[in-house]
Amino acid sequence: MPISEPLEVLDIFWKMKIMTKVPSLKRAIVVRLIFPLIVFIIIETILSYYIALHYVNLTYDRWLLDSAYSLAQEVKNDDNKVLVDLPDAALKIFTWDDIDSTFFKIISEKSGLLEGNQPALITLDLPPGSKQPVFSDSFINGKTIRMVSIRASKNLPENVYIHVAETLNKRRLMTFEILMADLIPQFLLTLLISTYLFVGVSRGLAPLNRLSKEISRRSPNDLNPISEGHVFAEVKILTDTINNLLAKLSSAIAAQQRFIANAAHQLRTPLAGLGLQVERARREKKIDNIQLALFQIRKSANKTSRIIEQLLVLARSGPIEGTHNFKLIDLQNLIKILCMEWVPNALKKNIELSFESSNLSVLINGDQILLTELISNLLDNAIKYGKNNGSILVKLFDQPVPTLIIEDDGPGIENTEYDKIFERFYRIPGSTGNGCGLGLAIVKEIANLHHARLSAKKASIGGLRIELQFKKQGTNPD
Repeated sequence: MPISEPLEVLDIFWKMKIMTKVPSLKRAIVVRLIFPLIVFIIIETILSYYIALHYVNLTYDRWLLDSAYSLAQEVKNDDNKVLVDLPDAALKIFTWDDIDSTFFKIISEKSGLLEGNQPALITLDLPPGSKQPVFSDSFINGKTIRMVSIRASKNLPENVYIHVAETLNKRRLMTFEILMADLIPQFLLTLLISTYLFVGVSRGLAPLNRLSKEISRRSPNDLNPISEGHVFAEVKILTDTINNLLAKLSSAIAAQQRFIANAAHQLRTPLAGLGLQVERARREKKIDNIQLALFQIRKSANKTSRIIEQLLVLARSGPIEGTHNFKLIDLQNLIKILCMEWVPNALKKNIELSFESSNLSVLINGDQILLTELISNLLDNAIKYGKNNGSILVKLFDQPVPTLIIEDDGPGIENTEYDKIFERFYRIPGSTGNGCGLGLAIVKEIANLHHARLSAKKASIGGLRIELQFKKQGTNPD
């Protein structure tokens, strides 16, 4: 045998093993449809058996009763003496049966047994004056029999009772034949329905197979929506879900690519300047020039460090991160602490930093580290662009919803720029400072993560007003 043949056999065996472990939707649907049908057929078979048995017993009981009445016709009254005139030929005709055995007894109340072919036949004592036939089940010679007992109704000097019995072979045979006549069409119908269901389910699942093949043929970079022209409404739910996921993945990948490209662009400039300053310091001979170069190196390194720090915060605040440490935070206490920390930076430009709020706690659900970065970026931006000897107003309200407002008296921005300032790496043309355009973008990302409403407008003191409306305590931003 060639080596490839056992390998192919092992491959087929492995695939079959995997298939046995993975549930089959087609098999599950067919089984769930066929199983109730089989249960119904079993119940119907049991009911059919008892119905057939009832009518077979009813038919043969009538025959048994007719036989008893026929014997009653042979009971005569001869001078107040009861006689039974039953010729041997008639007796043979009466008892002949190629399937069952027939037994009878004719008993007189005074004279005892008048006629019968089975003395061992156990008879019933009919109630006095009873005119209705009585049916009963009994045994004779180890065989189950069905017996009817009647009282002869002719004018006789004494009561005469007639008992006729037979074995149950014909009854059982007819019940079986009726049951088979009912079951065989049902069995064939079940096979036909099962085949139809299997074929129908296979055709119904064909769109899923085509969908699977279409997805398997795609390259990892193909995130275009899946075509829905050949799917049913139930499968369309799946394709819509996949298309929504593909759209989200496409948007997330595009955002990551833009982020990486912009980050590389922003880091390239300070790193290039850092390299130039290092080369300059290496070539300089005078200590003053070396000191100047080292100062520029430190300045470029600080800027690079700040950019990297902001990029990491921006990446952490994005929705792709997935998990955030949300807990109950006192926003009033957090803002008060941060304002105190930023007072020295404001005093460098003789800016008055004031905080207005009630002394009551303002509780929200959020990530304290990210909220600290958000408020710090807003304060840094206000100090950076505020006027010397100016003022910055920080306000916090709890009604109707927790609201943070930060206003500066700087030059402000045009109305057309309000939406653009929150974009990544965007800087207003002609703006001063050496920022990289990430501060307000980080604010927006963190605000979105907390489902806070962020807006920018002209401040009451002339500069820029940033307003953040948070959700009330007890609502989960996630």
